Amino acid sequence: MPQHLLIVDDSAAVTGALGLLFQESGYRVTTAGDVDDAVRAGTADRADILLLDLTLPGGDGLLVLEQLRDAGAEPGATVALTGHDDDELRDRCVAAGCRDMLVKPVPIRELLALVRSL
Repeated sequence: MPQHLLIVDDSAAVTGALGLLFQESGYRVTTAGDVDDAVRAGTADRADILLLDLTLPGGDGLLVLEQLRDAGAEPGATVALTGHDDDELRDRCVAAGCRDMLVKPVPIRELLALVRSL
């Protein structure tokens, strides 16, 4: 069975484009646009990899990871995606359990390579 990738971003254009890219790359993809939808999706079908925007309707994206962990549905690996590049935010992501933090716009080749390595 292909790896399950949960893509969480408040932009439908981003989730649509990334969803198509990863489906064509052989992943099983689920998308969500806010904290509640992401937690529901990740709890109903545990993700192998979570691509997580940090700015979401309903709260900080790291709240998704915390709630999934509390529900026993923590993804195998989480990559935070954000438009802000600062050390404090990177430290928060690592402390929350993210494997990496990428700054948007993320080069597609870099994102694909990172996800494949997970």
